Amino acid sequence: MDERDHLYIVGGQQRELRPLSAGDDWYEYQKGIVLDLDVRSGQATSAFEYISPPDVTPDEGATILFKSGTYRDGRLYLCTQTEVMVLGLPDFQRLAYVSLPIFNDVHHVLPTPQGTMLVASTGLDMVVELTYEGDVLSTWNVLGEDPWTRFDKSIDYRKVRTTKPHLAHPNHVFMVGAEIWATRFQQRDAICLTSPGKRIHIGLERIHDGVLHDGLVYFTTVNGRIVIADPIECRVTEVIDLNLINDGETQLGWCRGIALDPPYAWIGFSRIRPTKFRENVGWVMRGFKRDFGTHVARYDLVRKERLDQVNVEPFGLSAVFGIFRAVGAEARSVAGAAAVIGEGATRDGDEGPVVAVTTERQP
Repeated sequence: MDERDHLYIVGGQQRELRPLSAGDDWYEYQKGIVLDLDVRSGQATSAFEYISPPDVTPDEGATILFKSGTYRDGRLYLCTQTEVMVLGLPDFQRLAYVSLPIFNDVHHVLPTPQGTMLVASTGLDMVVELTYEGDVLSTWNVLGEDPWTRFDKSIDYRKVRTTKPHLAHPNHVFMVGAEIWATRFQQRDAICLTSPGKRIHIGLERIHDGVLHDGLVYFTTVNGRIVIADPIECRVTEVIDLNLINDGETQLGWCRGIALDPPYAWIGFSRIRPTKFRENVGWVMRGFKRDFGTHVARYDLVRKERLDQVNVEPFGLSAVFGIFRAVGAEARSVAGAAAVIGEGATRDGDEGPVVAVTTERQP
């Protein structure tokens, strides 16, 4: 298999649509899914499916799906609403697992060179640095407040269905050298958490991904723009409007998820879902005559061309949160990966070495 011919597409499967009632969250998902997409044939298979256990989800109406993650050195770092896990590829054996009471609407997990993980706990407007054993090392409120000004340490937020509306909604973390950065959906920017005052203003629309590649950061905006920025100079260098590459009458969908191989990029789009937070999708009401549904598309970012497109809904994926190139040559043995991830790892049946399942510990 040529690794460039396959993608891992991460997201969730939606429950059967039903009318929203008072108190409902804006979406309903029942399962996390990783698709293995053969981009040459356009066919995909479900490589990994997951349902969160009841002890780390709300007692009623739990939303279960995979959010954004990171692929590195043969390991896939994934998060659900309330969990972080590390999977060894290509067999998806679980190598590490952490769930903490401060996890609510988790959106992204990123491994650091120091052997820790950075987690965007979006429901608490917070970024957390933790060990693979579940010890919290640092917390940052992305508005610059004390992390516990608006939240209560005694509450298990995994059991809280939603804390919306969020004031910032951090949804992606990246590192520039030793600096830790986070995107802020509501403020339409990215800020440095470790050097306060550094900020990349995006504007345009609310943003999701912040992916570092060759010294530049690539952001997605929900209405279909790719924003490229220089994180050293803290300025935007280019904006690519994917809507202009299409026919202008077809709604691309909620833009989120990007896999870079410049000048090419695979980008994800999710079918617009019903939401009671109408301000988040006000840009939709523009008279589009049709939509593509949930799909991924490959673009030439230099020539401004769409090269390929695959609808992923027929394969059971309702929303795309992350796209990763499957690089089989980088996959390590399960035993080797476990040794790297945590010194205290122990095997637990066929589940692989479960490093931490934390249910009560607070920072």
